[in-house]
Parts: sequence; structure tokens; C-alpha cells
Amino acid sequence: MDCPLQKSPGGPGARGEVQMCQTIYPCHANHRGELSAGQLLKWIDSTACLTAERHAGMSCVTASVDDIQFEETARVGQIISIRAKVNRAFNTSMEVGVKVAVQDTFTSAQKCICVAFSTYVAKPVGAQKVNLNPVMLQLEQDFLEYSLAAERRRIRLCNEDSFKKLMAESHLLDGIIQGQENEAISTEHTHVQSIELVLPPHGNHHGNTFGGQIMAWMETVATIAASRLCRAYPTLKSVDMFKFRGPSTVGDRLVFNAIVNNTFQKNVEVGVRVEAYNCEEWTQGKGRHINSAFLIYDAHNDKEECLTFPRVKPTTKDSLRRYLGAFARRRIRLARKYILSGKEENHLSDLWDKSNETYLSYNNVATLTFLAAKQGWEITSTANDIKIFTHEDNNVLSMKVEMQARVPADHAFSLLSDLNLRKHWDSHYLDCEFIKNVNEDDKMYHIICPPVNGEKLQDFVVLMSQRQPCKDGDPYIIAVRSVTLKEVPLDPKYSRSEILCAGFMIYSAGKDSCKVCYYNQISSGVLPYVAGNLGGWSTSIEDTACSCIKFLETPEVDSSSF
Repeated sequence: MDCPLQKSPGGPGARGEVQMCQTIYPCHANHRGELSAGQLLKWIDSTACLTAERHAGMSCVTASVDDIQFEETARVGQIISIRAKVNRAFNTSMEVGVKVAVQDTFTSAQKCICVAFSTYVAKPVGAQKVNLNPVMLQLEQDFLEYSLAAERRRIRLCNEDSFKKLMAESHLLDGIIQGQENEAISTEHTHVQSIELVLPPHGNHHGNTFGGQIMAWMETVATIAASRLCRAYPTLKSVDMFKFRGPSTVGDRLVFNAIVNNTFQKNVEVGVRVEAYNCEEWTQGKGRHINSAFLIYDAHNDKEECLTFPRVKPTTKDSLRRYLGAFARRRIRLARKYILSGKEENHLSDLWDKSNETYLSYNNVATLTFLAAKQGWEITSTANDIKIFTHEDNNVLSMKVEMQARVPADHAFSLLSDLNLRKHWDSHYLDCEFIKNVNEDDKMYHIICPPVNGEKLQDFVVLMSQRQPCKDGDPYIIAVRSVTLKEVPLDPKYSRSEILCAGFMIYSAGKDSCKVCYYNQISSGVLPYVAGNLGGWSTSIEDTACSCIKFLETPEVDSSSF
């Protein structure tokens, strides 16, 4: 029979904050004198666990860890400061936020290494149930993190479903895979196996294997696997969201298997699977799958230049599954990173006036041209003659949608350069008001878009610059960017957003066909409209692209039709 609910003794409003400071000694560092990522993960888990237990007033165990992005490295002699606090308590679980900074001993300058979010579950003694007390919110940042914790929890819960959905569509990448097989390296060449015996120093105060220790061992074997591919010293850049599937205890044998799943230009994904065996299971060869994690690495040469990883190819059914899974995880990972960053840009648009109209017009076209010419676009999906690519550079995410249309390029250019027509095929455009002509190739528009999360309608004031090809082979260009116009001041009915760089490149593919490429350098105002698609729980981009093609290929469509 269940026991009555036991209230956690942390007391209503207990902030549950813990700070840990550590000096980095050589025993904490790798061969380059940098703090080992595995050691840092151990410290993060220790601090977060102490924080959770302070709030709950009882033992807690790690249930999951969200993505961790490592922004800086720390070296021997520097000081690591780790601050953790409970952001929000649910029924029996709570989210703990951790911020890690490095401080130079001589200058006292501090830099942020990473921010982490872990979920802990309270474990009362016996069969008792627990109902965690809420967190007392005092500062403005407390209220913000409390609100975001619910959003992060929603993303955690839908993570597995999003992954399964993308994997169900992974057959659409078969053509891309076949085109990358030449001179690619088999992923099997990177396989690493390591076995660890869990001794008392590796256990926590519950008698289970310390979660931070497991993460540290995982990082070690993953680093070896990555180094076998790049033949250099890889650097851990991020850890994907993962769950602890089950416990292990002192005396268990832990078997770690690490292998490169896929490469993406400047980084590589390594998957690690952990199985635990007690003495009886060890004899029978029947282990318990207790954890899987995916770690992302990059590598640099002696000049600190980022190296390009060689392409890999799957050679077995299981390696194909992992190869395709890496595409899906990368897509979800990028979405989570930008959705949860809460990043607010500075004012993006410039004030338009006669003195700078030539510069802004040139800059509009030049920025789109440079974006289209960037190397390293990674494909995320392909279906119905529509391909979607993403590109990440200095924490700026860009998107490319490539479409094939059975119409002449000049006809597509004529239709797409009239933004008044866009509301007929793009559901993100509720209305578009022409403001004025700057010249025959540059126009101003006021665009109204649907509300995001039930808020006010969003509006954009944009400059649209159109250019015809200078010579055969050049594309038609339609560039769009936000500007500030005195004629269109902020309106309390709308939430003003901005476009950094967007537009079309249209390439002739014959007399009656063309390739249309749409680009968008995603800003915080644009992100809500594409986030679901990037994360795999929406097909809005594909749907809009299909609508665009249908619009272009409709014979009677011309500007006078509307």
C-alpha cells in the first residue's frame, strides 16, 4: 500500500543554490594543459546533484542532461567557478541550471565556459512518494528561467518523437548518401571499446555509479574514436541531450563502445553506448543498456585553423542507422540550440535616408550573394524536388531551400520579386503593403505576419532589391533586408521584428525550367516561424516550398490576376 505524500523539507521558496570553485591542477588537465572535458562534466554533475538535494531535502539522481555547448577552454592554474540552482520543481523532478565560468588567477578576468540544464529525480527512502516544494522566485532572472524551464521540459518530452519522425523520413536521404560514398572512410575503422570496473571511489553516496564519472569515461572513449578519423587532437564542442536509462552499482563492469556516426564539414558526431554487467550477467554475456550519448568534436591544426573532417560511409545495417540518425540529431540539435538560447540581437536594421540608399541597396544584394556562396551547407531533408540545407557560422544559423520549377527563370523572377503576390502562396505573409519605389530595382514594403505563441501580429519593414543577370549563367537575385523608415513608425498593434538577410537566387535550367534557391539568415524574429521545421515536428518549410512551386507553375498566374 502506498504511503502518504511526503513534503520535501527544503521549505517553500528554498532557492537551492550551490557554488563550487576548483583550481585546475595538472591531474585535471589533458596533454595540452587544458581542463579535461570529462573532469568538467564530473564537477558539473556533482554541483547540480548537491543543488537538487538541497532543495528536495533527500537523495536525488540524474535523470537527463540537456545539450551542453562548450564556448571556452580552461587551462592549468586557472580557477573554475560553477554555480547551480533549481530553476523549477515539478512533481518529483526538478530542473537544475548550471553556469560554469573560468577565472584567470592574475587578471581576475572571467569567461563563460558553458551553461547546462540537468533534470534530477528525488528518491525518498522506501516506498514513500514525494511532492517537491515550488521554487521561490525573487529576481527577474528567476522568473525568466522558471518560464523557460517549462519550454525546455516540453522539448525534452517531444525529443524522442521528433527523432522517430525524422528517422521515418530518412529514406529520402538515400540519394545523398550514395553520392558521398566515393573516397569516404568506413565508420567501422573508428570503433573503440573500453571496459571499466566500478570501484568504491567511482560510486556516489547512494552506492550507485556516479553519473559524472560515467560521463567522464564516455568522453574519454569518444575522444579516441574521433581522433582515429581526424588524426589530430579533437576538442569536445558539445554534448547532445541524453538520458540515464538505468543505474549501475559498485562492482559492475561497464563496457563502453564508441564510434563515429557521421561528419559535417568542420565537426564530427561520435556515439557512445554503455552497458553494465554484474558478476552473473558478465558470465552470461547479458548486459544492461544504461546510457547512450552523442558528442560533437572539432579539430584544429598547429595554426589553430579548424580542420575539415573526411567524409565517412556506413558499411553495415547498424552503421547506416547511426549515420542517418546523426542527420536527424543534428537537425534537432540546431533547433534546440537557437530556440532555447533566448538570444536577442541588437537593432539589425539601418535608418533609410537619401544619403545611404545606394549603400544599403548594394549591401542588400552583396550580403545575399555572400551568403549563397558560403561553403559548408549541410542537407537536412530532401523530398518532392525540394531540398533544405542549414549552415552555422559563428553562432549564426542560416537556411537554404532549393526548389525546381517548370517555368522560365525570368517568369519566376517576375512573380517572386512582387512581394504583394507572396501572400497568395506563403502562409507566413498575412498582408504586404507597398510603401514606395526607391528606383526601378529597389522597393519598400511593410509586411504583416501571423502572431507567434498567441501574441500580437508581427510586422517587418523591408527593402527589396532585384537584379537581373549580368551574363549567361548568373542568377536572378531578389534580396530582402529590414530597414528603419520614419514613414512607418512602431505601431502598438504589432510586434516589430527584423530580417537580417533573406531572398531568392533563381538559376535558368533550360528554356522552360529553373532552380529557385531561397535563403534566410535566421534572426530572433524569424526563428519562431521555422523552429518547428528545423526541430522535426513541423513541415511548414516544405509545405511553403510546395505552395511556391505550384504558384509559379500555374499557367494563368501573373501580376494582373490579383
